[in-house]
Amino acid sequence: MDIKTFKQHGLDQAWDDLHVQSHEVNGRSNSEILEVLDTAGDAHYHPCTEAYVRDGVSPGQVWSFKNWDQSSVFANTRRDIKVYKSSGADAAKSLNLMVFNDGAGYLGRNGAVRATTVLDNLIHAGELAPTLGVFINPGLPPNVEPPEPGQRPDSLAQRQRSVEYDSCDERYLRLLVDEIVPFVTRELDARVSDDPADRTICGISSGGACAFNAAWHGPEHFGRVISHCGSFTNIRGAHNYPYLIRSTPRKAIKVFLQSGALDADIVTGSWALANQQMAAALDFAGYACRFEFGTGGHNLRQGGALFADTLRWLDADS
Repeated sequence: MDIKTFKQHGLDQAWDDLHVQSHEVNGRSNSEILEVLDTAGDAHYHPCTEAYVRDGVSPGQVWSFKNWDQSSVFANTRRDIKVYKSSGADAAKSLNLMVFNDGAGYLGRNGAVRATTVLDNLIHAGELAPTLGVFINPGLPPNVEPPEPGQRPDSLAQRQRSVEYDSCDERYLRLLVDEIVPFVTRELDARVSDDPADRTICGISSGGACAFNAAWHGPEHFGRVISHCGSFTNIRGAHNYPYLIRSTPRKAIKVFLQSGALDADIVTGSWALANQQMAAALDFAGYACRFEFGTGGHNLRQGGALFADTLRWLDADS
């Protein structure tokens, strides 16, 4: 297909940008993703054993920065940021860095992942180095409030999240490297390692695709990726990554992918198939990649069950 025809069909634009008034095609809708947020295939997944508080393990400290609005990359937005610093970290030494997109979903004490507790236990056991965890929520446009628990975000908030997470350019990487990481390290008077092997970015759904995209554009900044149910589908271009991976010289990125048989299957694509294509492309190109394909849907249940093991695998030499 030539470029002119490609553009005439609107294939160079985001699906939601083309269908502002109508979100239904052939009787199918992207809202069907709501049906796979909790499925029968998820029933046997439970948080990993390291997700539970253990006696004798000192918890790390968490700082909260609400309504952070200092970004020039995504101007006129504000977002909540929480920062975890593991207990007993030597102030004279650099910390490993972990960035979590949709950070609130990874933080919950009773959630599927319980990331800070997992980090506490693995670091206490000497299985991971002391770590700075940065949990970032997507930006909110002016006059848009965050959703109440159990409610869907405002449509403008959903669009902003898509612009930040689904776009395949380097803007989100710049938000992290130029703005947020310098801000939090300055506020906490902390240092993080410059070695990309010590720096991980993690996310679910569009946040998972965003994690891979950031590392793809900046492997010198992030050498480790965790993608849970990553949106490598035709939202804003991430469906092109399998081809790009196959046809581009290999980058120094180690990648963990997870999806499930009941993951989303909507107008913009099949998440199960897209993640299988990603795994096949990474394997073809010789990347260090681990792909866990389970029985569940579009959520963090399987990812949480495997979270401690995921961190061990990423930290191991490959």
